[in-house]
Amino acid sequence: MIERKRGIYQGRNKSSAYKDIVWTVATSADTSLDICGQTQLALKTIDSNLAELGSDKTQIVSAQVYIANMTDKPKMDRVWCDWAGNNPDNWPQRACLGVALEGDVLIEVTVTAVRN
Repeated sequence: MIERKRGIYQGRNKSSAYKDIVWTVATSADTSLDICGQTQLALKTIDSNLAELGSDKTQIVSAQVYIANMTDKPKMDRVWCDWAGNNPDNWPQRACLGVALEGDVLIEVTVTAVRN
């Protein structure tokens, strides 16, 4: 009943789904980029992961954004808002937290969405 999609890391999957609910997580594939570039790549991965399980960003109900430096939040917010679009009916609930991330990772995003 639970559908799981393998990622590249041992001991965890990149996405899971149960019935009509999808959970996924992403970081940037290129950690040499600044917060804007890493955010764009992470959100592109979120799009791909959601599509793989029959959902999309308009179906996200909850999002958590973890960033390594809270002073980067305004930059991340601009990229997020461009990605989320102009229709408030499609905006998820979102929390943003400053955390210690591994290596040069500047952002990690987790979302919960409904399947289309």
